[in-house]
Amino acid sequence: MSFIAILGAGALGGTLAHRLASRSRIDEVRLIDDHPTIAQGKALDIQQSGAVEGFGTRLTSASAIEAAAGAAAIVFADSSAGDVEHGGEGGLALVRRIAAIEARAPLVFAGASQRPLIARAANELRLARPRLIGSAPAALESALRAIAGLEADATGVEVQLRVVGVPPHAAVVAWEEANACGQPLTALLAPHQIAALTARLPRLWPPGPIVLASAAARAAEAVTNGSRRRFSCFVAVGDGSTAGVLAMPVELGRGGVMRIMRPALTRLEQTRLDNASAIS
Repeated sequence: MSFIAILGAGALGGTLAHRLASRSRIDEVRLIDDHPTIAQGKALDIQQSGAVEGFGTRLTSASAIEAAAGAAAIVFADSSAGDVEHGGEGGLALVRRIAAIEARAPLVFAGASQRPLIARAANELRLARPRLIGSAPAALESALRAIAGLEADATGVEVQLRVVGVPPHAAVVAWEEANACGQPLTALLAPHQIAALTARLPRLWPPGPIVLASAAARAAEAVTNGSRRRFSCFVAVGDGSTAGVLAMPVELGRGGVMRIMRPALTRLEQTRLDNASAIS
């Protein structure tokens, strides 16, 4: 029976556990936090809501990170002490401990502030790059799709676009390939509307815990079930020994990143992406 381990029962971790359970695509969700009563309480609350919401996913909790051993995917969320996303030296120590007990599971970083942690995991700990996935850019895309849908007199579901680079200030929208309702978005929106959406992008970062949890749930399900879903995620890129971390469109499957894709960009957009690569 496969399970997904969530490290941290803060606002993001708890919301993510509920989101995964309610989608009923994972056998078990294991919530792990240093404060066992908080993790246990949230797991129990979510489990009991299953009778009302109609899901049967099993919710369990633990206080020791060794409980993540054998997980199909391990998600780094936030501590219940202050709802602080795992990061910095403490976050790197946590990644190191996880790598020692689980050598194969993909590591999904759900927080908006965890891009530096992914870079350190790749460059200092030398973890396999396909294992390292930051799902926050997919949350940013969701917010931008919703706004672009309103501008195009459509819904966010009908809009397809990609955000690449380094949010918030070095993010690049691939407007060249964006579309809505089967038409290029550049044909539905005037240049000043696109410029306004681009200018608004930094104010959409960081996304809130609900949309971050939704993005992390989809990424974790993809690497667990092997559904080969496509998302924009933070990934370690570069051919050298030192990796940069950028938001890029990727294909996720069982085990992690299957393929990094290059979006269709204008010359100006490509220049901005190259500049973002230089600071990654």
